[in-house]
Formats: sequence, C-alpha cells, structure tokens
Amino acid sequence: MSDFELSAMKIEDYDEVKALWMTIKGFAIRSIDDSKEGVERFLRRNPTTSVVARMDGKLVGAILCGHDGRRGCFYHVCVHENYRRHGIGKAMVVYCMESLKAEKINKVSLIAFTKNDIGNAFWKGINWTKRDDLFYYDFGLNDANITAFIEE
Repeated sequence: MSDFELSAMKIEDYDEVKALWMTIKGFAIRSIDDSKEGVERFLRRNPTTSVVARMDGKLVGAILCGHDGRRGCFYHVCVHENYRRHGIGKAMVVYCMESLKAEKINKVSLIAFTKNDIGNAFWKGINWTKRDDLFYYDFGLNDANITAFIEE
C-alpha cells in the first residue's frame, strides 16, 4: 500500500468526504449539520483542526474536529473500508490532537455509537478511555435536523 498524505479539511473536500461517509456502515448523518452549509460553518469556526487523508489522489479518510475553547471533539472519524489497518486513522487522530494542542486545548472527547464495533475497537486499541462515570444528554433545537443511519 502506498503512502498517504494528510491535510487540513477544506470545504472543497466536502463532496468527497460526504461520499466517503455514505460508504461507512453504521454511520449517522444529520440532514442540516452534515450538509455542505453545516460543514462549511463548522470549518469556518475550526479552520485548522479537521483533517482528510488521501492516497494516490483519492480521499480515503476524514475527521471533523473542533473545539469550544476548552475541549476538543472529534466527529465523523472514518477511513474507507479498503484502506483500514494501515495507520491512516491513527495518523489522522494525531494530526487533530496536535492541531488542538497548538490552540492550547488540553482535552479531547468523542462519541461512538455502542453498536459501532469497528470504531470502538479502534479507540480501545489506541488507548482512549471509555467513560463510565457520566451520562451523555442531548436536546434537539431543530426538529428538521434529521439523523439517518447508513446501513449498508
């Protein structure tokens, strides 16, 4: 397998990133937040922290990463099924963590669906800590922002 290249995600990457998202089984896409306009808003707020991975000119991985000034958060961490287990995911995580550290962010978190066996094995394998000491609460402010799960 060839070497891969990492770069900061730009809105120009959106169509390829969305196409990648649509190949990831168990992935959840939100109609407004994950639209081109939603991702553009996210990238404007966090211009240096999200990443894409390319191999032979093809986009094969992506992470939306941002922060609120205190804590970073990873969203939509994914590597194309045909390119997994070659260090791309880990390299993207390190890229994002270094970008957050450059902005003086000291902690990063993420949410993984309990049924996401591949993702949960990845996070465990790179020594992230699963929290059992808190509950995660959510409140939707826009009922039009519908979540759709990619099944197959």
